Amino acid sequence: MEFCPKCGSVLEEKRKNFGCVRCGYIAKGKIKIEAKEDIKETSGVGVVKEKDMDVFPVVSNNCPKCKSKEAYFWTSQTRSGDEAETRFFKCTKCKYTWREYK
Repeated sequence: MEFCPKCGSVLEEKRKNFGCVRCGYIAKGKIKIEAKEDIKETSGVGVVKEKDMDVFPVVSNNCPKCKSKEAYFWTSQTRSGDEAETRFFKCTKCKYTWREYK
């Protein structure tokens, strides 16, 4: 990028040469314009695995497998709409999953 020696404005390309828009200066000869870009390498993208994404609430419930007293909890409509939804539990310790019908 070249600048005007008279007023300091950026020289723009006119038909065959470069000139200043502000004061009318015309550059003699060819002007070499270079563009550079510095790209910094990033350390990497963090990946979240699905098994690490337990965002369910924790409730008090006994695990039938390891007898732990805490489990993740969610509900889902597994039967027809006029029946109660099914409650699912997943043990916070051994990751065993079971369900309860009400």
